[in-house]
Amino acid sequence: MPRQRKSRLLRLTARPVRAALLCCCIAGAASLGQAAVSDTPTQVQARVTSSEAKTKNPIVLVHGLFGFDNVLGVDYFYRIPESLAGAGAKVFVAQVSGANSSEIRGEQLIQELKNLRALSGNPSLKFNLIGHSQGAPTARYVAAVEPGLVASVTSVGGANGGSKVADLLRKIPEGSAAEAVAAKALKLVTLLIGALSGKDPSQLPEVPLNALNSLTTAGGAAFDARFPQGRPAPGSSCDVKSGPAEVNGVRYYSWSGTMPLTNALDASDVAMGGLSLVAFPGETNDGLLAVCSTRLGTHLGDYRQNHLDEVNQLFGLTYAGLWTLFEKKPVQLFQEQAARLKSVGL
Repeated sequence: MPRQRKSRLLRLTARPVRAALLCCCIAGAASLGQAAVSDTPTQVQARVTSSEAKTKNPIVLVHGLFGFDNVLGVDYFYRIPESLAGAGAKVFVAQVSGANSSEIRGEQLIQELKNLRALSGNPSLKFNLIGHSQGAPTARYVAAVEPGLVASVTSVGGANGGSKVADLLRKIPEGSAAEAVAAKALKLVTLLIGALSGKDPSQLPEVPLNALNSLTTAGGAAFDARFPQGRPAPGSSCDVKSGPAEVNGVRYYSWSGTMPLTNALDASDVAMGGLSLVAFPGETNDGLLAVCSTRLGTHLGDYRQNHLDEVNQLFGLTYAGLWTLFEKKPVQLFQEQAARLKSVGL
C-alpha cells in the first residue's frame, strides 16, 4: 500500500472511539460454523436468460449501515443480485464493516476491488459501484481517491448529505453513560449480523460511533467538502436534483425513495413512518433520509419507496397502493440502471 494511503488510513483508524471489547456473540456465531470472510467478494451466479444487463465492467453492490451480503440465505439486496446476473451482468456483493466511517469502509472496498482486479488478470479493470444508504458515500470515497478503479457510482437512497435521524441520536451527550450503553448495544447487533454473514471482525471492525458521526448532517457536509465529486453545489435548492454527471472519468447517478409508508403488510413501515414524523416534519423523505440529501450525479427519478424498499426489503413487500401498476419495482430499477450503463459503454 502506498505510504500516502497508509498514513491516511492510520489517521482514520486513530480516531477516538468508545466501543466495547469483542463479546461472546462472536464465539456463539463461530459455533455455528461461520468461516472468516475473505477480502474478495463472491460473484453472484444465476441462470443467464438475456444480455440486457451485460455491462462492460462488473457491477459491485455496496450495502449500507448494519448491512451484509447474505444472512441465512437472505440477501441485503433482496433478489437483486440474481436478477442482474440472470440478465447477463457480472455481479459481486461487497462485504464492508456494517458500522464504521464511510472512509474506513471505503478503504475496505478499495482492497476488495483490487483483489478482484488481480484475480481477473486485467490490470486496468474498472467497476460499476451501486451503493445503498451509507454504501453511496462509501463508493464515492473509492471513486474520489482511486478513480482508476471506478467506471461509475450509482447512489440508491444514498446518505450523501447525512441524516437528521443521526442528528437526533447524536444529541445523546458525548462521553455519557447513555452513549456508552447505546454504542455497546449497537455493536452487539452489528457483530451478530456480521458473524451470521461470515464477516471477520478483525478485518472489518465495527465502530458504531464512527458510523454515527459520518451519518449526521454535519458529517455529510464535511465529507462533501473533501469529496464533492457528483454532488450538487453546497447550498443548492432541493429543486436542483442533479450534480455533475462525470468527474475524473467516473459517471455518477442516483435515484431516491420518497414515501415512508408503502405497504400495510410490511412491519418495517411502522419504524419508517415513526422516524419520518419525528425527524422530517414537512420534508419529503424515505423514513431515514430527506430526499434532498440523497442527490448525486444524474438524477434518475424519485419513487414511492421507503429506505428498505429501495433494496427490495422486507422480502419484496414494497409499494402497494393506488399506483401499484404504474410504479417501478426495485428489481426493475436496478436492471434498468445496468442496461443504462451498458448503453454508454460502461
